[in-house]
Amino acid sequence: MKCVTVLGARPQFVKAAPVSAAMIEAGTDEILVHTGQHFDYEMSQVFFDELNIPEPKYNLAISGGSHGRMTGRMLEAVEAVIEKERPDCILVYGDTNSTLSGSLAAAKLHVPVAHMEAGIRSYNKNMPEEINRILTDHVSSLLLCPSDTAVVNLQKEGINDGVMMVGDVMADAAMLANRIVKDDPDYLPKIEGFDWDQGYDLLTLHRAENTDKKSRIESIFEALNNIENPLIFPIHPRTRNEIAKADIFLADNIITCEPLSYLSMTALMNRALRVFTDSGGLQKEAYWAQKPCITLREETEWIETLKDNANQLVGANTQLILEAVEKSNSATFQSALYGDGNSAPRCVSAINELFQK
Repeated sequence: MKCVTVLGARPQFVKAAPVSAAMIEAGTDEILVHTGQHFDYEMSQVFFDELNIPEPKYNLAISGGSHGRMTGRMLEAVEAVIEKERPDCILVYGDTNSTLSGSLAAAKLHVPVAHMEAGIRSYNKNMPEEINRILTDHVSSLLLCPSDTAVVNLQKEGINDGVMMVGDVMADAAMLANRIVKDDPDYLPKIEGFDWDQGYDLLTLHRAENTDKKSRIESIFEALNNIENPLIFPIHPRTRNEIAKADIFLADNIITCEPLSYLSMTALMNRALRVFTDSGGLQKEAYWAQKPCITLREETEWIETLKDNANQLVGANTQLILEAVEKSNSATFQSALYGDGNSAPRCVSAINELFQK
């Protein structure tokens, strides 16, 4: 059975690691296609190196430009790969432009699509990711859901066939990463003079809805500049540019570093006191690490994390951010939320059973 897998962004590489390993174990012929959406070493290749993901057979080197232009170029290039490889199915992950281009190219060539992380909804259609995931779900033949909520979301949209609740393969990846990094300080970023034993919070910020609006980014940093703990901030290149463009002041408690590999980010989060983020995946990873999360958005796809102050939605509201810091001290966590670490083999089994000719 031949499966073409389309990847392009950091979270997809993480999710692909346990799934590609399970495909090798099952004897599935997986052809990896890297669209190039995230293209430099720290944003891409280091994930393949650290997580032992097989090298992509195709690297399309498509990045930059508007959403429409990027997706269109990817669609054309992925279509050519599908026509050449003639796979039994296409596997896509999550909600990026790479996801949409892979699923549409396959659908137009009548090749069945398997969507990993199907059924996730933020119900904010201003997010490009929300459009990508909805369209992908509606052209998919196998919808691999990470939660019961995701299954219900699909049912509300009239999608019942091919839906499976398999758990979250990101939980598999997180457990693998934790086994590797353990308490090894060598995985922490090199920050001269910083005492890792003093306690710190972790910050990530990358969504356009926050970084592209000066009023929002000002409000966010008005709060963060007044956080008592040091804030370690692995900063996305685009975010760095937007902060400079908006002339945002960063107080001495905010310590920036370059983007980190997945294992380094895991080590950093495991030692953190709490997490501030607008990332979807990091909300879950913080939960699994039992770190209180303060989400700099008005909505989340991962509503199960909102119980017991484990994750709080604060948007860009300065006062809500500061209040959430106090509430985070009472956070409690459930065990095995979203997965037991065996989601990848279940997904591969479902793919092989449905699409093997």
